[in-house]
Amino acid sequence: MEDVIECQKENTPFGISFVAGAVAGLAVDVSLFPFDTIKTRLQSSQGFLKSGGCRGIYSGLASVTVASAPAAGLFFCTYELTKAALTGKLINNLEPVAHMTAASLGEVVACVVRVPCEVVKQRTQVTRCQSSLSILKKTLQTEGPRGLYRGYFSTVLREVPFSLIQFPLWEFFKKRWSVYQMLNVTPWQSAICGSAAGSMAAVVTTPLDVAKTRIMLANTGTSLARGSIFLSLKVIWHEKGIKGLFAGVVPRTLWIAIGGAIFLGAYDKTKDVLTRQRVKIVV
Repeated sequence: MEDVIECQKENTPFGISFVAGAVAGLAVDVSLFPFDTIKTRLQSSQGFLKSGGCRGIYSGLASVTVASAPAAGLFFCTYELTKAALTGKLINNLEPVAHMTAASLGEVVACVVRVPCEVVKQRTQVTRCQSSLSILKKTLQTEGPRGLYRGYFSTVLREVPFSLIQFPLWEFFKKRWSVYQMLNVTPWQSAICGSAAGSMAAVVTTPLDVAKTRIMLANTGTSLARGSIFLSLKVIWHEKGIKGLFAGVVPRTLWIAIGGAIFLGAYDKTKDVLTRQRVKIVV
């Protein structure tokens, strides 16, 4: 039994973490992009139909393709390195603390790459007949490089609570399943654990996601454009109440439930394949 748990604690090399994370990020973002577009349009202050409805649901895909691989790669490198550094220093019942800290640091690092592309993507999703490149040029012309990082802190404030819930749950579900079957979980079992953990985190953090979307889509010079997530939450509450705070919760939860399975399952599968290849080369 202990061999199973010890096997799961083995450190993952930096290169393998980055490549596996990049593959996972690209797989989930490209395959589930339409869900993200629908969610963004539901959360837009313009409303779903005025933002484009179901038309052009792949608008902004180019910006996502550019960012998803390096952002996810950097996240998992940071996550695995931090987890490895902390896990050995904590007793077993404090392992979730290591997972929470590792996931939080991973999000802070990944958002440096993710946020500029998220800004371009979301503006493209709610602006008709404009490409990602034209939105990027317009943002740089009107707001400068700083405009690409509008909503950085609100994104971090959304992603960190999400990861604080998702990753400890993912690790916990995998550990319990491993103990139950007395074998390490397979990638498809990891995917199921990721789906369950992600859907739970998605529901809880939806208000933060709505607030982040409003900030990124706000007109330059408005109070919302300053990036205060608390002001954004207050505005949404006064406009639409609890319904507004949970706008898009169904597609968001569905998207993340499926995405959690693809993302974390693809990560574990790619990591497993690369680790086996590495062992063969060493031997």
